[in-house]
Amino acid sequence: MIYLDYTATTPLSSEIRKTYEKLLEKYFANSDSAYSLGYEVSQMQEASREHIAKLLDVRPDELIFTSCASEANNLAIKGTCFQYQNRGKHIITTAFEHSSINNTFKQLAEVFGFDVDYIGVDQEGHLKLDELKDKIREDTILVSTMYVNNEVGTVNPIKEISKIIHEANPKTKYHVDCVQALGKLPIDLSYCDLATFSAHKIFGLKGSGLLYKKHNTTLVPLICGGQQEMGLRGGTSNAATNIVLAKTMRLALEKRQEHYDYVKSLNDYLRSEVKKREGLVINSPDDASPFILNISAPHYKPEVIVHDLESHEIYLSTRSACTSKKTEISHSLAAMHLDDEVARSALRISLAHLTTKDDIDTFLKALDEALQHLKKQR
Repeated sequence: MIYLDYTATTPLSSEIRKTYEKLLEKYFANSDSAYSLGYEVSQMQEASREHIAKLLDVRPDELIFTSCASEANNLAIKGTCFQYQNRGKHIITTAFEHSSINNTFKQLAEVFGFDVDYIGVDQEGHLKLDELKDKIREDTILVSTMYVNNEVGTVNPIKEISKIIHEANPKTKYHVDCVQALGKLPIDLSYCDLATFSAHKIFGLKGSGLLYKKHNTTLVPLICGGQQEMGLRGGTSNAATNIVLAKTMRLALEKRQEHYDYVKSLNDYLRSEVKKREGLVINSPDDASPFILNISAPHYKPEVIVHDLESHEIYLSTRSACTSKKTEISHSLAAMHLDDEVARSALRISLAHLTTKDDIDTFLKALDEALQHLKKQR
């Protein structure tokens, strides 16, 4: 099997699985129970929070465990909007976000009456910073952008965006979706008021997310209940999952540069090979994250190519897994104003340190054969 869809999810690390199984077996008590076993689980969970805080260079009380990045995004965005709506109801995002951001902003506009502005991107997915600067107003309470786009890999200049926002309106909160950056790019949370992360993108557990909330930012909780997560997320803590997240993040961060350099070499090779093939188009910019390469085979149906490759046990995507069942052009590619035939035929190849050069060569050979074989089906 050749797996080229690491942006969608990653296999669970054997080291994480073994640790998790031990935790499930022994430390099953409710972390809020008022007896020794509950206290022990609670202490382990807080030790995990403290360890993650050190890894991210933030305070432990600035970290909230969630069930996934989509929940963390919803809590960050809605929690901020509901808290600060007395200051104004103007919020800003981009036309280039994950569905958990895009649909949250849509709901805030349609259901809760917020005024939303969407900042455009150029043909490589780079944010139009002058447009952002012009859109920030006195009543702007929140701006939300990705760090790394999950479809083409464009990297946003977080530091520069933060400076633009906070110089234009110091009270405006800045949220960053860091899901595709964790374990891949340097992350400095001093530029963010809120940031979100996911474990299953870095060889950890599904159902495990994290929200960073700067101490001077206040949120309205979306799940009301008990005292869990500093009163910001009610419900019995998923303690074993939260405990193992610290190890998941440590493993990802300690080899970040080594993995980056290796994957960059693979991406460079893959790009050079794609460029040799007439009819293929590269949609990812040259300065994109090397973990993602988006290409197109115009006039071919990408789903047909994907299924043909699947017959060779080669797996990749046509778009984000969260919108894979939709048939229209990806909103990210639409925002880049690509030619319709290019946008409709996109394939997303995503790499990891587990990918080999032989995997790339096998994929390219199978792709060549697929395009030749499928030519009559256009």
